[in-house]
Amino acid sequence: MDGTDRADALPRGPHGGKRPLVTYTLIGLCCLIFLIGPASGLVPSYGTGDALREAQSAYFNRWGVVPRALLSGAAKPLTAPLTALFLHGNWLHLLGNLLFLFVFGGMVEQRMGPARFVLFYLGTGYVAMLCYAASHPGSAETLVGASGAISGVLGAFLYLFPRTRVTSVFPFLFFLPLRFPAWIVLVFWLTLQWLAVRQDGDGPGVAYLAHVVGFTLGFLYAWLRYRRARVTTPTPVPEGESPP
Repeated sequence: MDGTDRADALPRGPHGGKRPLVTYTLIGLCCLIFLIGPASGLVPSYGTGDALREAQSAYFNRWGVVPRALLSGAAKPLTAPLTALFLHGNWLHLLGNLLFLFVFGGMVEQRMGPARFVLFYLGTGYVAMLCYAASHPGSAETLVGASGAISGVLGAFLYLFPRTRVTSVFPFLFFLPLRFPAWIVLVFWLTLQWLAVRQDGDGPGVAYLAHVVGFTLGFLYAWLRYRRARVTTPTPVPEGESPP
């Protein structure tokens, strides 16, 4: 996946064509936090080699979600899942997540509105983190990243804009850029996450379960909140004629 149709070519939500400032802000915050943290490798004060790895470990343990510590009460249960949403383990992790947020987040934000979207994003990511921790209560592996929240955005996008065509690349199609309806791309993505969970039990360090939970929550929220808007408007009957 590497792009989507312009939002101004699609049905408008109640907030019209305003720029998705929340989406841009979330992307900016994730980039800033990553660049000034030890994972980027760009800050000399964290050192190099073993010193850098120790700094990264301490940093993620402090601000990320460690299921065993979270569920035992050793971690701050109210803040750890929120701070973990803005951390990423490496450049690929960061860029992969933010690409999906950039492509799909803007349209979902325009449909929901900024205030509702930011609460939806944080809430979905928070619950996805908790579900992952609850499924691995004895794990000492640190969980970081916005994957659960962004999966929620993808789930909402699937319900709200299923016919939007996105440009995607798939390995089994020789990485050719082809255009597909959004529902095909997102269902394919969700299937891969689900198969990964089924195959390896969602082992610690690979939060596939958080992806599936976030996606499901996002889709269900959009369905519950916006399903009435899908009721077809009756065709007006010309004056003097009776309806069929």
